[in-house]
Amino acid sequence: MSDVTPLARVADGTWYNALGEAFEALRQEARRACHQHATLAPDERGAMAPWLRALFAEVGKRVFIEAPFHCSYGRNIHLADRVYMNAGCTILDSAPVRIGTGTMLGPGVQIYCAEHHPDPTRRREGIERAFPVTLGEDVWICGGVTLLPGVTVGDGAVVGAGAVVTRDVAPGQRVAGVPARPL
Repeated sequence: MSDVTPLARVADGTWYNALGEAFEALRQEARRACHQHATLAPDERGAMAPWLRALFAEVGKRVFIEAPFHCSYGRNIHLADRVYMNAGCTILDSAPVRIGTGTMLGPGVQIYCAEHHPDPTRRREGIERAFPVTLGEDVWICGGVTLLPGVTVGDGAVVGAGAVVTRDVAPGQRVAGVPARPL
């Protein structure tokens, strides 16, 4: 796999067309890896299916991803040591997603990097931009949480179940609700 992809050219927050053939080829590769992860027998799959591990930008030691799992591209996902993702997590990684050591994601956590164009005509054309999402070390993201483009969750923070995170969460902070607010 080449490191030079259309993703490398759009990870700076500029508008781009996500419907091009190069992007579709990258998404197809990610779909195959996610399918392998979901369909291998658990004993065969282990902590992560081989194609998924090969797809990610970085995978630390003792990372475990429950099935099913979905990502847009995979190539922008950086996982430090001891990251755990429960079943049904989705990472739409149009920009880099970095998840720190010891961080745990509950079931059904959604991480979104892309922001679609506000103009409906441009949206129909596939115009979007992307912003990175970063989770620090020892973060706990409870089930059903949605993390929106550009947010950072600091070390040791806890995000309560069902929250929608629209802004940065400070280290050690506990947040919950829609939108997420300090407890």
